Amino acid sequence: MSTDLVRVRTGVYHDSVSLMRVSQAVTGLPGVEVAVVAMATELNRGIAAELGFDLPETGPADLLIAVRSDDPAALEAAAAELDRLLAGLAGRTGGGTAAEHAPRTVRTAARGRAATLALVSVPGEHAFAEAMDAIEAGLSVMIFSDNVPVEQEVLLKRRAGERGVLVMGPDCGTAVIAGAGLGFANVLRPGPVGLVAASGTGAQQVSCLLDQAGVGVSHVLGVGGRDLSEEVGGLSTLRALEALDADPATELIVLVSKPPAPEVARTVREAVAELGTPVVTALLGPGQDDLTAAAESALRALGVAVPAWRSWPAPVPPSPEDRPRDGGQDTGGAGAGRTGAGRAGGSGGITRAGTLRGVYSGGTLCAEARLIAGTGDFTDFGDDAYTRGRAHPMIDPALRLEALSEVPPGDVVLLDVVLGHGADPGPSARLAPGIAAAVARGVPVVVALVGSEGDPQGLNAQAEAVRAAGAAVFTSNAQAARHAAGLLASAR
Repeated sequence: MSTDLVRVRTGVYHDSVSLMRVSQAVTGLPGVEVAVVAMATELNRGIAAELGFDLPETGPADLLIAVRSDDPAALEAAAAELDRLLAGLAGRTGGGTAAEHAPRTVRTAARGRAATLALVSVPGEHAFAEAMDAIEAGLSVMIFSDNVPVEQEVLLKRRAGERGVLVMGPDCGTAVIAGAGLGFANVLRPGPVGLVAASGTGAQQVSCLLDQAGVGVSHVLGVGGRDLSEEVGGLSTLRALEALDADPATELIVLVSKPPAPEVARTVREAVAELGTPVVTALLGPGQDDLTAAAESALRALGVAVPAWRSWPAPVPPSPEDRPRDGGQDTGGAGAGRTGAGRAGGSGGITRAGTLRGVYSGGTLCAEARLIAGTGDFTDFGDDAYTRGRAHPMIDPALRLEALSEVPPGDVVLLDVVLGHGADPGPSARLAPGIAAAVARGVPVVVALVGSEGDPQGLNAQAEAVRAAGAAVFTSNAQAARHAAGLLASAR
């Protein structure tokens, strides 16, 4: 019989990403069935209630802790580990006596300091007030929070324009300011390329490919995935372009976006034509350059040779006599260097038409792969619909693993693995068993691995681990998408 541990800590605040990591760590402990460690907002209370926890009265400023185990000793050990993890958070955020005198507002915190930027990472319904407070204090602001209404985004960006500051976001997952990474950020060498990105993972893809070619970045200014929508009108994109154009350390600008609204794209291109700094654009859409092509164009503009982008072929499938006799499904992945290798579903008499399944954590990577493949069923598990009350899939792959487990033989899976600070510290450890199981039942798996050599997870180590599980691995998402589409075509 399971036992629940439910606690409330009043007046203790930690940002949502930190608490999601704590929840994930505690859930992974031996004997723990589930753990919810979150601020007691209405949404988070609802999630805990749906899991069957009996909750006391709380306020949104309270920290809610709910852990379940069928082993009293395991529950006690989880409580001790939870206390240790939360103490670590308090130490990093200035808990204890110092916290009693901490500023109550962004404007107060900025007063008397040489601050130029505020980072907002609070539940979406509270982000507007904090971001506006930062703008009124004369600060640029990165809004990591998602689920912010678009009407509030427009108000923030218009006011920022009046105040001469920049709003990055909402839902800005990645930024690099003068070498300092914010949010999900790769370890990148310094260099002459500045990025403006209405796309977090798009910026990561381009900057990591540049890094692979030996070229670094000056700044990466994320503007939020909706910035080039008709509603927002590119307000932050235009401001970011101006800022990089005025930056003496930036010799080339790369502009990256999910498919933009046509009229907004036209306005942005007109603004680009007026800049003194050359600009390479990757505004994804039919007939436009993909992210890899944009990175290659940037290299050529700088006079740098385009390298062969790193890839790791899947293990060679077993010979026919070594394949299972119960249905004859192919247990191997597809070789990255061979057209038509690794038939989806093997020779087990599967007659259904296969489908390319895109199982993505990055929205722009997902959109790019869908455009390149031209067919398939693609899901962006980083979309707001999937992240309400749960960790981003770059941190927690649970939803993607569930989707991977349901892919039938005859289909091909294409997924991304994104490295860097803020992301899962060891993604291959959790993904590899799911990949191996899919390959064993005749589902070829292709991985787009986005990362740099300096990332803490280890680019080569992660590539080798997922390759050993049976996947073909590419550092170019565009190449991965073409390879996966080719595998599906060859299997029909």
